[in-house]
Amino acid sequence: MSESVNLPALGESVTEGTVTRWLKNVGDHVEVDEPLLEVSTDKVDTEIPSPIAGIIEAILVQEDETVEVGTPLVTIGDGSAAAAPTAAPVAEAQVAAPAPVAAPVAEEPAYVAPVEAPVAAPAPVAPAYVAPVAAPVAAPAPVSAPVAAPVAAPAPVAAPAPAAAPAAEPVSRGSHAGTSGYVTPIVRKLANEAGVDLSTVSGTGVGGRIRKEDIESARATASATAAAPAAPAVEVSPLRGTTVPMSRLRKVVAERAVISMQSSAQLTTVVEVDVTRVALLRDKVKGAFQSKTGNKLSFLPFFALAAAEALQANPIINATIDGDSIVYPSQENISIAVDTERGLLTPVVRNAGELDLAGFAAQIADLAQRTRDNKLKPDELSGGTFTLTNTGSRGALFDTPVVFLPQSAILGTGVVYKKPIVVTTDGLDSIAIRSTVFLALSYDHRIIDGADASRFLVMMKQRLEAGAFEANLGI
Repeated sequence: MSESVNLPALGESVTEGTVTRWLKNVGDHVEVDEPLLEVSTDKVDTEIPSPIAGIIEAILVQEDETVEVGTPLVTIGDGSAAAAPTAAPVAEAQVAAPAPVAAPVAEEPAYVAPVEAPVAAPAPVAPAYVAPVAAPVAAPAPVSAPVAAPVAAPAPVAAPAPAAAPAAEPVSRGSHAGTSGYVTPIVRKLANEAGVDLSTVSGTGVGGRIRKEDIESARATASATAAAPAAPAVEVSPLRGTTVPMSRLRKVVAERAVISMQSSAQLTTVVEVDVTRVALLRDKVKGAFQSKTGNKLSFLPFFALAAAEALQANPIINATIDGDSIVYPSQENISIAVDTERGLLTPVVRNAGELDLAGFAAQIADLAQRTRDNKLKPDELSGGTFTLTNTGSRGALFDTPVVFLPQSAILGTGVVYKKPIVVTTDGLDSIAIRSTVFLALSYDHRIIDGADASRFLVMMKQRLEAGAFEANLGI
């Protein structure tokens, strides 16, 4: 008995999928829940497991083919269906072959005899061929004698080699050219202390004599060379000079980006935030935080928590457009942008307004890892009301991220870096080294005004600059 495995429903609103890679071949044995193939949808790339155990008898959909949900992909059975077609041709061949052989029975000996004659004939040819080969092989033996003679002849040539030594001596004493090679004790002591090799120094004194200034110059040059950073090694990408087709995920992202830019009025507002207090708190508790939660405490959970609080106070940033209406969701579902080899994906942290730093750190780490491992469920990529993208993780100062409909806003967080800024304490200004970050909010100007964006960002700025997150650690 054979059973078909169909393309399952891969999430809400997903109606079709593209087969990107088969993991099994016809004739392979599979167990229950063993991956059969990889499928790409407009939501996620995922593996399709086998619901039954058995042998793959037929693959019904080829790679790069797009089919609807419910379409049979493969048939799995006990292997009899796949073996039957193979057995049939064998049987036919066996039946067909004896028919012609049986007819010329009397001629068979006559046919075999000529075959043996040509086979026997080459026998003498082999010795005839081998004999000439053996003779030349033996001949080279005497040749080794003449070869040895020329090799032995150059031996006397080695005698002039000492002549090269005198030539090298002036080179090694190049720093003392025109002198007897005398170096004053003070200069020699200075060279030893500075780690300068006298043979590498060119003297500028009378007759090329090395002076104290020459040692100091050589030391400065050596220090500058040692301090210079090594040029970073650049690994050339194997994609250089190639042409590859766009993946289904890349096509979907491209289409959505174009539609979003054409269907909404987008602009970006930026603020700079002093996160020195957050940095100090993070350094203070990150060891205990990781030991108790198993997750590292980065700056991202702080940004996510401050954003969730600001969304609750400024719900227009969390809103969506439905025709001529503005819909204000009852919860904050924050999509977290994750960079993967397949492209940018945005799994959702649900009910973000109810999480503390430990909750954000755990969910962000889990979603990011499963996104990169292609283990997400399609529904985990839908339902976001606001997006957070940490472009600073790749060193960017800030960017102007694109809002993807139906959301109305996306927050980009830049790299946290130290710089001198003006600090006012008790009415007095001073310059101090502080940890700072740029927050860039892109938004749909159809429903969000610049004042709305500024209120949201300033609220985040005040929350982060205060740095009072001790009660939100969750440990």
